[in-house]
Amino acid sequence: MSAPWLTLVGIGEGGRASLSPAAIEALAQARLVVGGARHLALAAPLGCEKLAWPSPMEQAYPQILARRGEKVVVLASGDPFFYGVGSVLAQKIPAEEMSCLPASSAFSLVAARLGWALQDCDLITLHGRPLERIIPALQNGAKIIALSWDGTTPARLAALLTQRGFGASRMTVCEHLGGPKERVRAVQADQFSSDEVEALNTLALDLMASRDARILCRSPGLPDEFFEHDGQITKSEIRALTLAALAPRLGELLWDIGAGSGSVAIEFMLADAKNAAIAIEQNSVRAERIARNALALGTPGLRVVAGRAPEILADLPRPQKIFIGGGPTEPGLIEAALDALLPGGILVVNGVTLETQSLLVARYGALGGRLLQVQVARAEKLGGFSAFRPGLPIVQWIFEKPC
Repeated sequence: MSAPWLTLVGIGEGGRASLSPAAIEALAQARLVVGGARHLALAAPLGCEKLAWPSPMEQAYPQILARRGEKVVVLASGDPFFYGVGSVLAQKIPAEEMSCLPASSAFSLVAARLGWALQDCDLITLHGRPLERIIPALQNGAKIIALSWDGTTPARLAALLTQRGFGASRMTVCEHLGGPKERVRAVQADQFSSDEVEALNTLALDLMASRDARILCRSPGLPDEFFEHDGQITKSEIRALTLAALAPRLGELLWDIGAGSGSVAIEFMLADAKNAAIAIEQNSVRAERIARNALALGTPGLRVVAGRAPEILADLPRPQKIFIGGGPTEPGLIEAALDALLPGGILVVNGVTLETQSLLVARYGALGGRLLQVQVARAEKLGGFSAFRPGLPIVQWIFEKPC
């Protein structure tokens, strides 16, 4: 196409009166305007064909693509490429066939109202996502701006903050920013009232942690007591070494085979919000426990698969990283893991028993990699004194699959 035919127009609560001359001109030339019912009303009057987003939105994409070459406008909230429809359309339409006229995002409007430096804030969306995904960002002194899912989000978030020791935090509820119905209210989280809140709201959090607040550290090796477990857990110190060996990188997928409490998979996901993990656990009670841990520690996207490896591995997406904990006792498990591992990926296996350790020594001799023996001793009371009580030694085999 010699010129863009699709224009993305960001629109706020100020409606048509707040649009730029370029946006007004795009609407005047449009043969079709697509948007939510609220956006179409804000942009009125429109002298062309209108299409309200159906549910699901994907049903409208063929109709938009069918108008290729005609002047089409898609309306979106604020900046279409900031948690908006712009990035979805860009996957279907070449960039040179689109133009974008953004308005101020809700994040920018909140920062402007509160006098916050936007670059110093964590920007999160809770719209259509589990509330618990905010947990990793709960740090003392942090500032967070979050898009709400609906009018119930502020009360639910206030309860979560109070439960996790952040009740003294200042929470600002911003409704209908930029329009005639704008309202901005601030309250301490543990004093939040469940008064009715408009569905269109954005939240600003100025976090203050109490002494007993449960804060997730940014380094691997969370305290064991952060996890619900029955003793089947990779202990904190060994877990830190294991995560270092796995070397999480942006957007990677981990298989945690024999996941136990899910601690390795959860911390792999905590390393970066774009990371993913599949926790594979044959014990159904532990599988349910893993899901609870994932929710409590801010990784609700962790996929838990209850089943026996290696049989269950065949239908799973291939990973860049695999961890096998507790000892690879199942015949063919290591072979199946190596086959599934993507080229350049890393397999880490921890062995506790002599039988498993001898197997890892043999694998090291045949394939190479790195082989470590680690033993941790913790100080414990011994009568009226203290002494180091050693844990079982761990043999760890680390293998990087050739490209």
